[in-house]
Amino acid sequence: MNNSLKIVSWNINSVRARLDIVERFLKEEAPDILCLQETKVRNDQFPEGIFRQHGYNHLVLNGQPMHHGVAIISRVPLHKDERFDWQDNGEARHVGARLENGVRIENVYIPAGGEIPDRELNPKFGQKLDFYERMTRWSDQLKTPTILLGDFNIAPLESDVWSHKKLINVVSHTQIEVDTMAKLQAAHDWVDIGRRFIPDPERLYTWWSYRARDWRASDKGRRLDHVWVSPELTDNATSHVVHEDARGWDKPSDHAPLITEFSF
Repeated sequence: MNNSLKIVSWNINSVRARLDIVERFLKEEAPDILCLQETKVRNDQFPEGIFRQHGYNHLVLNGQPMHHGVAIISRVPLHKDERFDWQDNGEARHVGARLENGVRIENVYIPAGGEIPDRELNPKFGQKLDFYERMTRWSDQLKTPTILLGDFNIAPLESDVWSHKKLINVVSHTQIEVDTMAKLQAAHDWVDIGRRFIPDPERLYTWWSYRARDWRASDKGRRLDHVWVSPELTDNATSHVVHEDARGWDKPSDHAPLITEFSF
């Protein structure tokens, strides 16, 4: 296994609809491992060919038609893959695998939670909080060195959103969500790699709505995507960047890829 690994997390918002920019990204950035969320495709219809052409021969898929879906696509071998049902309803929102050095990668797509931050008025919000609760119980028992990454659908810090004041009651930045995320982080002492390399209060966004006419000019972003590591892997992470330019490519996802380099 290489001493260094470039691992990417990207909510692609339909892998088949965005194959052109995925291929461009593979050519320009050449990650060792690409973790995708919202692939929106059944496993038997996943476009494996384009990845295999570029040397990505290890694919671990958890897909379903039209919605959700996650995948780990790798140039290095993957072992002992798992799919946890943290949503508790069969939705394809997690896939994990072990690297040859024993480190696990867990790729997750946490529910967005609907529009109203109230469990009674909006069952989707309750599902999101319950998903976090199941992940927290899992984290509490976790003994394996792990990289946990994906679309967490919460921007916890004031500098993770374009306006704390305007978003304080908007799903993804409410206090109950921030507290719920903090419990998950504390359960395994997870280290937030994004903020290790780009410290608060520096601006750090990974998502920009399609509604903005000029997303870059208005820059109404949120940090919904995250890379966390077990404490013992903290120093193995050597760099972390958000590839914001990909948000401006032709027919983009509304999320930008997160690129983290590790040295093992």
